[in-house]
Amino acid sequence: MTSQDIYDPAYLTRQKLLEAAEDRLATAESLGEIMYIVRGSARAIFDADGVTFVLRDGNQCHYADEDAIGPLWKGQRFPMQTCISGWCMLNRQTAVIADIFEDERIPHDVYRRTFVKSLIMAPAGSGTAVAAIGAYWDHQRQHSQRDVDFVEALARAVGEAVLKSRAA
Repeated sequence: MTSQDIYDPAYLTRQKLLEAAEDRLATAESLGEIMYIVRGSARAIFDADGVTFVLRDGNQCHYADEDAIGPLWKGQRFPMQTCISGWCMLNRQTAVIADIFEDERIPHDVYRRTFVKSLIMAPAGSGTAVAAIGAYWDHQRQHSQRDVDFVEALARAVGEAVLKSRAA
């Protein structure tokens, strides 16, 4: 947190929502509960038009849950090599994309049918990524480091929660 952040009510609200979600994820006992927490809090934390929760399922990405202004891909599976969530999990890197139609990692034909114009997608899980968390916007957007930090922080908490739920 910077000195400017302590005077920014929107930042403070988002930070409190993130901390509450992290606390709830730390005690979540099932994958369903983890997805419920993410679905209920992520759009407000990210100030986004949509969020998605993607699970790694072998060599596929399973778009397990979402909360968005319009339907995206909930319930669908895509090969890891053909979608941005797969790229993030395979490369263990966050994708920060201001204009999805300017990025070669994005399957443009799939996105043309959606509201999505900009996104941040972060891998979740230590070692091999077990999931990815994505935030979407309906306009081109230059993402701040603060935006990236929020998505990555929630992704870290989700990764820990998913691994803990699988070990139980």
